[in-house]
Amino acid sequence: MNGIRTKFDELLDCIFTEHVYIQTHNFPDPDAISSAFGMSALLRTRGIESTICYYGKIDKYSTKKMIEKLGIDIVSLDDIDDMDESDEVILVDSQAGEANVKDISGNHIICIDHHPTTESVNYRFSDIRPKVGACASIVAGYFVVNNIKMDKDVATALMYGLKVDTNNLSRGVSNTDLNMFYTLYNLADMELINSLESSTLEFEDLAAYANAIKSIKVYDNVSFANTGNHCPEPLIASISDFMMLIAGVHVCVVYSIKVDGIKISVRSDSPELDAGKLTNEALLGFGSGGGHMSMAGGFVPFTETHEKIGEITEHIENSFIDTVIRFEKQKMKEEAEKRAKNKG
Repeated sequence: MNGIRTKFDELLDCIFTEHVYIQTHNFPDPDAISSAFGMSALLRTRGIESTICYYGKIDKYSTKKMIEKLGIDIVSLDDIDDMDESDEVILVDSQAGEANVKDISGNHIICIDHHPTTESVNYRFSDIRPKVGACASIVAGYFVVNNIKMDKDVATALMYGLKVDTNNLSRGVSNTDLNMFYTLYNLADMELINSLESSTLEFEDLAAYANAIKSIKVYDNVSFANTGNHCPEPLIASISDFMMLIAGVHVCVVYSIKVDGIKISVRSDSPELDAGKLTNEALLGFGSGGGHMSMAGGFVPFTETHEKIGEITEHIENSFIDTVIRFEKQKMKEEAEKRAKNKG
């Protein structure tokens, strides 16, 4: 590009091997998988081979259908037994040290993500943009800025990842997302994307929706719902989006009881109630969490001091309510001080 170095050029300078692993967050969603797929295609244009890997399960029917239809080669970390410290790993849609990222023996050298940074990690290269709605948009931008041709399968995957993570451009959208949407629209197989979007529920998923609806509680502008035990993480997130349709609710907390703890998904449509900060503070001291302004996730591990699950969930709900009240009071205080300053 006329001698101008791009982020992708900087990324390539940090890869010292002919093969890398591309790791997604655990239980990967379409944004994570499409970002890894796009990154793999980018590296291939520069003679670097890669293996896309993940930990957990891919439960959602539409995600599995995307992988099948687009021929995405993705491998479970459980099936990789020869990785060691000399192997270079690129993280996409995730960051090292997070609760939803499997700790592996490979060396995390590069990070491409759109979530806020919570830990300081010394990567060789990182491109972390919290204001961007989908990691797929960042990866798509590498193609565009570097004038690298994008085939239809890659464009389709990135378009689907972008649409899913921004809830069809209705959540956390940046100019980068909008620009990549218009670029990808002309390259992607929109008929396939429409079919993926119309195949988001399996019959078994209805039980989780029923559990959530049956258990829902609303306190002022905050709602809580339990999807039932062992609910897949992408489904918990989908139910969170669904629960935000309730009139008057500005914060939604949906959770599922897992074997080792409680998985939580949080949504917010209020500028004063940043979902990422809210979740981090509400779970401080007994769990962990974080994310974007409009959506976040968290986890509360079971410990020997926990006696009853009901007591833990009650503690989680009370902590979120208290944190919401504290955030709202802080906002009111700031606005009052601003009005007083303007009058002065």
